[in-house]
Amino acid sequence: MTDDVVIRNRARQIEWYGEPLHDRFRRLLDRLRLPQSALAEVLGLSAPMLSQLMSGQRAKISNPAVVSRLMAVEALAAEPGFALLSADEVRERLDQVRSQNTTPSYLSVPTVQHPAPATRSADPVAGIQALLRGLASAAEIEDAARLIEPHHPDLATMLRVYGNGRTADARAHYARVMDDS
Repeated sequence: MTDDVVIRNRARQIEWYGEPLHDRFRRLLDRLRLPQSALAEVLGLSAPMLSQLMSGQRAKISNPAVVSRLMAVEALAAEPGFALLSADEVRERLDQVRSQNTTPSYLSVPTVQHPAPATRSADPVAGIQALLRGLASAAEIEDAARLIEPHHPDLATMLRVYGNGRTADARAHYARVMDDS
């Protein structure tokens, strides 16, 4: 694989997921203290596919169910009480994610059983981004934004910022909107 292909694939990952998948997966691997093969199993990927996504040999997670499970694992790892979970509790929660329905559903937000609502992820931005990017390509999101912009400019901005923008910009937008409400 040429360096040009890897560079192009990583640029696409940034466009589609807000950052290279290597960074997202590496954070999870470190936080969960898992080997790549175990994370791949939880997500429903083969270990070689996870490796190819991390190295930039492949650009896109083509299965929406895998994106759904990735979001659920990220939510688990971001929970404020995550550090207090025992290894058995983490394993049990990862088993719940692994067993999530694998039938793609474009109309529902992925869910994971959480012990209490207070422990849900404090980072809705990552969930919004992953949901949008799992539903549509960057070009499709831009097309939708362009179509609605004349009548709904704020919604068009949201699609662009969360669907195609950088995570840092989406977080800044989210903070501004929440401060204004």
